[in-house]
Amino acid sequence: MASSLTRSSPDPVELVDIAEIPGGGQLRLLRSDGDYSIQFGSEELMGSCDHVSEEALATLTCQRLGHRDGNVLIGGLGMGFTLGAALAAWSARSSIIVAELVPKVVTWAGGPLAHIFRDHLADPRLTIEIGDVHNVIGASKDRFDAILLDVDNGPDGMIRPENERIYCNWGLRSALGALKPGGMLAIWSAYPAEEFGPKLEDVGFEVEEVRVPAFTGSEREFHHIWFAQRVR
Repeated sequence: MASSLTRSSPDPVELVDIAEIPGGGQLRLLRSDGDYSIQFGSEELMGSCDHVSEEALATLTCQRLGHRDGNVLIGGLGMGFTLGAALAAWSARSSIIVAELVPKVVTWAGGPLAHIFRDHLADPRLTIEIGDVHNVIGASKDRFDAILLDVDNGPDGMIRPENERIYCNWGLRSALGALKPGGMLAIWSAYPAEEFGPKLEDVGFEVEEVRVPAFTGSEREFHHIWFAQRVR
Protein backbone atom coordinates (compact mmCIF):
# COMPACT_ATOMS: atom_id res chain seq x y z
CA MET A 1 0.00 0.00 0.00
CA ALA A 2 1.41 3.39 -0.95
CA SER A 3 2.29 5.68 1.89
CA SER A 4 -0.03 8.63 2.38
CA LEU A 5 3.08 10.82 2.58
CA THR A 6 3.99 10.07 -1.04
CA ARG A 7 0.45 10.95 -2.14
CA SER A 8 0.10 14.13 -0.12
CA SER A 9 3.49 15.85 -0.40
CA PRO A 10 6.50 16.00 -2.75
CA ASP A 11 8.72 17.11 0.15
CA PRO A 12 11.43 14.93 1.71
CA VAL A 13 10.39 12.39 4.34
CA GLU A 14 11.94 12.85 7.78
CA LEU A 15 12.35 10.15 10.44
CA VAL A 16 10.93 11.61 13.67
CA ASP A 17 11.35 8.66 16.03
CA ILE A 18 11.56 4.88 16.34
CA ALA A 19 9.51 2.74 18.74
CA GLU A 20 10.54 -0.76 19.79
CA ILE A 21 7.75 -3.33 19.65
CA PRO A 22 7.71 -5.69 22.65
CA GLY A 23 8.92 -9.05 21.40
CA GLY A 24 10.81 -7.59 18.43
CA GLY A 25 10.45 -5.21 15.51
CA GLN A 26 10.14 -1.46 15.24
CA LEU A 27 7.63 1.23 14.35
CA ARG A 28 8.85 4.37 12.61
CA LEU A 29 7.20 7.76 12.92
CA LEU A 30 7.76 9.74 9.71
CA ARG A 31 6.96 13.35 8.77
CA SER A 32 6.75 15.27 5.51
CA ASP A 33 5.58 18.90 5.32
CA GLY A 34 3.30 18.56 8.37
CA ASP A 35 1.90 15.14 7.48
CA TYR A 36 2.79 12.10 9.60
CA SER A 37 2.92 8.35 9.03
CA ILE A 38 3.47 5.37 11.33
CA GLN A 39 5.13 2.53 9.43
CA PHE A 40 6.16 -1.05 10.09
CA GLY A 41 8.86 -1.92 7.59
CA SER A 42 7.56 -0.75 4.21
CA GLU A 43 3.89 -0.91 5.32
CA GLU A 44 2.04 2.16 6.48
CA LEU A 45 -0.12 1.43 9.51
CA MET A 46 -1.57 4.91 9.88
CA GLY A 47 -1.30 8.24 8.11
CA SER A 48 -2.44 11.62 9.38
CA CYS A 49 -4.11 12.55 6.08
CA ASP A 50 -5.94 9.22 5.42
CA HIS A 51 -8.26 8.30 8.29
CA VAL A 52 -11.78 7.99 6.89
CA SER A 53 -12.04 4.26 7.54
CA GLU A 54 -10.40 4.41 10.97
CA GLU A 55 -13.07 6.89 12.10
CA ALA A 56 -15.76 4.74 10.47
CA LEU A 57 -14.64 1.82 12.65
CA ALA A 58 -16.09 3.68 15.64
CA THR A 59 -18.97 5.65 14.15
CA LEU A 60 -20.47 2.76 12.17
CA THR A 61 -20.21 0.43 15.16
CA CYS A 62 -22.05 2.87 17.40
CA GLN A 63 -24.74 3.34 14.74
CA ARG A 64 -25.27 -0.41 14.48
CA LEU A 65 -25.58 -0.82 18.22
CA GLY A 66 -28.36 1.75 18.28
CA HIS A 67 -27.38 3.27 21.63
CA ARG A 68 -24.64 5.65 22.76
CA ASP A 69 -24.03 4.39 26.30
CA GLY A 70 -21.70 1.59 27.26
CA ASN A 71 -18.20 0.24 27.68
CA VAL A 72 -15.88 0.31 24.67
CA LEU A 73 -12.50 -1.36 24.16
CA ILE A 74 -10.18 -0.09 21.41
CA GLY A 75 -7.22 -2.21 20.36
CA GLY A 76 -4.43 0.07 19.14
CA LEU A 77 -4.02 3.82 19.74
CA GLY A 78 -2.36 4.71 16.42
CA MET A 79 -2.87 8.40 15.69
CA GLY A 80 -6.07 8.52 17.70
CA PHE A 81 -8.59 8.79 14.88
CA THR A 82 -10.66 5.80 16.02
CA LEU A 83 -10.44 7.07 19.59
CA GLY A 84 -11.58 10.56 18.58
CA ALA A 85 -14.53 9.16 16.64
CA ALA A 86 -15.47 6.92 19.58
CA LEU A 87 -15.38 9.85 22.01
CA ALA A 88 -17.68 11.76 19.64
CA ALA A 89 -20.04 8.82 19.04
CA TRP A 90 -20.52 7.49 22.56
CA SER A 91 -22.18 9.47 25.34
CA ALA A 92 -20.72 11.16 28.40
CA ARG A 93 -21.90 8.16 30.46
CA SER A 94 -19.68 5.76 28.52
CA SER A 95 -16.21 4.44 29.31
CA ILE A 96 -13.50 3.83 26.72
CA ILE A 97 -10.38 1.73 27.24
CA VAL A 98 -7.53 1.83 24.73
CA ALA A 99 -5.09 -1.07 24.93
CA GLU A 100 -1.78 -0.09 23.31
CA LEU A 101 1.11 -2.54 23.15
CA VAL A 102 3.88 -0.05 22.33
CA PRO A 103 4.51 2.50 25.11
CA LYS A 104 6.20 5.03 22.82
CA VAL A 105 3.02 5.32 20.71
CA VAL A 106 1.39 6.85 23.78
CA THR A 107 4.42 9.13 24.18
CA TRP A 108 4.01 10.27 20.56
CA ALA A 109 0.36 11.07 21.27
CA GLY A 110 1.44 13.64 23.84
CA GLY A 111 4.48 14.81 21.87
CA PRO A 112 4.93 15.12 18.08
CA LEU A 113 1.32 14.04 17.43
CA ALA A 114 -0.28 16.15 20.17
CA HIS A 115 -1.84 18.50 17.61
CA ILE A 116 -3.63 15.52 16.05
CA PHE A 117 -4.85 14.10 19.37
CA ARG A 118 -5.98 17.53 20.59
CA ASP A 119 -7.59 17.04 24.04
CA HIS A 120 -8.64 13.40 23.58
CA LEU A 121 -6.19 12.01 26.13
CA ALA A 122 -7.65 14.26 28.84
CA ASP A 123 -11.20 13.00 28.35
CA PRO A 124 -12.47 11.62 31.69
CA ARG A 125 -14.09 8.65 29.94
CA LEU A 126 -10.71 7.39 28.68
CA THR A 127 -8.36 4.86 30.23
CA ILE A 128 -5.16 3.82 28.44
CA GLU A 129 -3.74 0.41 29.31
CA ILE A 130 -0.22 -0.42 28.14
CA GLY A 131 -0.34 -4.05 27.06
CA ASP A 132 -1.74 -6.61 24.68
CA VAL A 133 -5.43 -6.15 23.83
CA HIS A 134 -5.67 -9.94 23.63
CA ASN A 135 -4.99 -10.11 27.37
CA VAL A 136 -7.67 -7.51 28.14
CA ILE A 137 -10.18 -9.48 26.09
CA GLY A 138 -9.20 -12.78 27.68
CA ALA A 139 -9.62 -11.36 31.20
CA SER A 140 -13.13 -9.99 30.48
CA LYS A 141 -16.54 -11.63 30.60
CA ASP A 142 -19.77 -9.96 29.41
CA ARG A 143 -18.00 -6.61 29.86
CA PHE A 144 -17.98 -4.62 26.64
CA ASP A 145 -20.67 -3.19 24.39
CA ALA A 146 -18.10 -2.80 21.62
CA ILE A 147 -14.59 -4.02 20.86
CA LEU A 148 -12.83 -2.10 18.06
CA LEU A 149 -9.66 -3.69 16.72
CA ASP A 150 -7.05 -2.04 14.50
CA VAL A 151 -3.85 -3.67 15.72
CA ASP A 152 -2.56 -5.00 12.38
CA ASN A 153 -3.20 -4.14 8.73
CA GLY A 154 -5.84 -6.87 8.72
CA PRO A 155 -6.96 -10.06 10.46
CA ASP A 156 -3.53 -11.65 10.74
CA GLY A 157 -0.39 -11.31 12.82
CA MET A 158 1.61 -9.11 10.45
CA ILE A 159 3.21 -6.91 13.11
CA ARG A 160 3.82 -9.74 15.59
CA PRO A 161 2.97 -13.44 15.24
CA GLU A 162 1.31 -13.39 18.66
CA ASN A 163 -1.53 -11.33 17.18
CA GLU A 164 -2.72 -14.46 15.40
CA ARG A 165 -4.26 -15.32 18.78
CA ILE A 166 -6.79 -12.55 18.26
CA TYR A 167 -8.05 -13.87 14.91
CA CYS A 168 -7.96 -17.63 15.47
CA ASN A 169 -11.04 -19.61 16.52
CA TRP A 170 -10.38 -19.55 20.25
CA GLY A 171 -9.29 -15.91 20.16
CA LEU A 172 -12.57 -14.93 18.50
CA ARG A 173 -14.45 -17.03 21.06
CA SER A 174 -12.73 -14.99 23.77
CA ALA A 175 -13.94 -11.81 22.09
CA LEU A 176 -17.46 -13.23 21.90
CA GLY A 177 -17.37 -13.95 25.63
CA ALA A 178 -15.95 -10.50 26.47
CA LEU A 179 -18.94 -8.81 24.83
CA LYS A 180 -22.29 -8.24 26.45
CA PRO A 181 -25.25 -9.86 24.66
CA GLY A 182 -25.93 -7.67 21.65
CA GLY A 183 -22.37 -6.30 21.75
CA MET A 184 -20.28 -5.74 18.64
CA LEU A 185 -16.76 -6.78 17.62
CA ALA A 186 -15.49 -4.56 14.77
CA ILE A 187 -12.23 -5.36 12.96
CA TRP A 188 -10.49 -3.01 10.51
CA SER A 189 -8.46 -4.23 7.53
CA ALA A 190 -6.55 -2.62 4.69
CA TYR A 191 -7.43 -5.56 2.43
CA PRO A 192 -10.24 -8.10 1.86
CA ALA A 193 -10.01 -11.52 3.51
CA GLU A 194 -12.73 -13.78 2.12
CA GLU A 195 -12.22 -16.49 4.70
CA PHE A 196 -12.55 -14.22 7.73
CA GLY A 197 -16.31 -13.60 7.64
CA PRO A 198 -17.11 -17.33 7.72
CA LYS A 199 -14.58 -17.74 10.56
CA LEU A 200 -16.50 -15.17 12.59
CA GLU A 201 -19.80 -16.89 11.81
CA ASP A 202 -18.41 -20.27 12.88
CA VAL A 203 -17.74 -18.81 16.33
CA GLY A 204 -21.35 -17.66 16.64
CA PHE A 205 -21.27 -14.03 15.50
CA GLU A 206 -23.78 -12.43 13.16
CA VAL A 207 -21.51 -10.82 10.56
CA GLU A 208 -21.61 -7.87 8.17
CA GLU A 209 -18.65 -6.76 6.02
CA VAL A 210 -18.47 -3.17 4.78
CA ARG A 211 -16.11 -1.50 2.31
CA VAL A 212 -15.07 2.06 3.17
CA PRO A 213 -13.02 4.42 0.96
CA ALA A 214 -9.36 4.24 1.88
CA PHE A 215 -9.18 8.03 1.79
CA THR A 216 -11.54 10.92 1.07
CA GLY A 217 -12.64 10.84 -2.56
CA SER A 218 -11.22 7.38 -3.28
CA GLU A 219 -13.19 5.40 -5.85
CA ARG A 220 -10.68 2.60 -6.42
CA GLU A 221 -8.99 1.92 -3.07
CA PHE A 222 -11.00 0.57 -0.16
CA HIS A 223 -10.55 -0.63 3.39
CA HIS A 224 -12.72 -3.27 5.01
CA ILE A 225 -14.52 -3.53 8.34
CA TRP A 226 -16.17 -6.65 9.75
CA PHE A 227 -19.01 -5.99 12.19
CA ALA A 228 -19.57 -9.14 14.24
CA GLN A 229 -22.43 -9.02 16.73
CA ARG A 230 -23.05 -11.29 19.68
CA VAL A 231 -26.75 -11.92 19.22
CA ARG A 232 -27.36 -13.55 22.62
